[in-house]
Amino acid sequence: TRVAAGPATAPSGQGARPGQRHRQPRTPVPLPPRAHGPRHNLRQGTPDASSFPRTAWTASYRRALQAAPSEAFGPGDPAGRPELRQALTEYLARARGVRTEPDRIVICSGFAHALRLLFDRGTREGPAAGGVLRGPLGVEAYGLGFHRELFAAAGVRTVPLPLDEHGARVDALGRERAVLLTPAHQFPTGGPLHPERRAAVIDWARTRGAVVLEDDYDGEFRYDRRPVGALQGLDPERVIHVGSVSKSLSPALRLGWMVLPQRYVGPVLAAKGEREAWASVLDQLALADFVTCGAYDRHVRRMRQQYRRRRDRLVAALAARAPHVEVTGIAAGLHAVLRLPPGTERSTVKAARWQGVALDGLAAFRHPQAPTTAGDGLVVGYATPSEHAYEAALEALCEVLPPE
Repeated sequence: TRVAAGPATAPSGQGARPGQRHRQPRTPVPLPPRAHGPRHNLRQGTPDASSFPRTAWTASYRRALQAAPSEAFGPGDPAGRPELRQALTEYLARARGVRTEPDRIVICSGFAHALRLLFDRGTREGPAAGGVLRGPLGVEAYGLGFHRELFAAAGVRTVPLPLDEHGARVDALGRERAVLLTPAHQFPTGGPLHPERRAAVIDWARTRGAVVLEDDYDGEFRYDRRPVGALQGLDPERVIHVGSVSKSLSPALRLGWMVLPQRYVGPVLAAKGEREAWASVLDQLALADFVTCGAYDRHVRRMRQQYRRRRDRLVAALAARAPHVEVTGIAAGLHAVLRLPPGTERSTVKAARWQGVALDGLAAFRHPQAPTTAGDGLVVGYATPSEHAYEAALEALCEVLPPE
């Protein structure tokens, strides 16, 4: 965050020259409103923090604390608490079609932590030496930049796959050893991976002896139909399924999970270390209770309804005030992509910044070596504002959109 510089003053103990004593201070150079933080935050990736289920979470935390065995307060098992791994086994099978057992689940602090465990070479010895997975790695042509930075830091070369209306062009995969996909809801463009391509990427992994890394970042939030099942259900030995509560509950909890093919469990645990140093054991116990008692399902249902209404309000606002701007992608997730007229993305993002509206242009997510472009667009996080601030955020968004 930049802070506007105030009038220059003499250092402590140093007097001003007589000729300068009565001069008026300079007028500070005006900065965009965002210098003091955005008035309206429409950045993607964050759930409505005001909707966190405090009462239900507190009840689960208390129950878990009272029921926890004494050994739970010792050094944590790097695999994660057995109570949580059992709860996730049952929940993921029911809600996402994941096929697993508790001993194939490893708890982590989120998706970035999972990537580090899988790819970071570090200074390990034994089965995790040199990284659990190796490159080159196929990735979608549009995705999060900090993931690419993480891979680069680990020495992993990424190969961008073109995207079209059916998702990633998995037929472009060749000699890569792994591929990272968001099959339920491509981030950020918003489409699901077509069923034929889901089958094709599994066939590729079997033929090449490769692995598919599935980022199920918002798979529970589908608004027009039942969520698409996890890709892992097609072949548990060729897919690593990664999820977290960052979108469904809160990123502050720092809790995620990896559902691993059996051959990767040992190397991942070796990479993690002898003790749990990342995910709070007490939070793990609380989440296990939260899932088992049904509170997690109730919360997801409530937020699914809330976010669907928000997306509907976004679509309605655009239809009324900017009908030339199209919302693309399926009705799912916590963000939407707005297609803009060609050549207007940069100026629109700049105008939004000046008006105190925080959002991202679609180009910010493009892989530097992507063979094609998805065109001009905005990535709008409709889940981020609190409910009482959402209407004003929509109003501000519509004001900065380019004319037809």
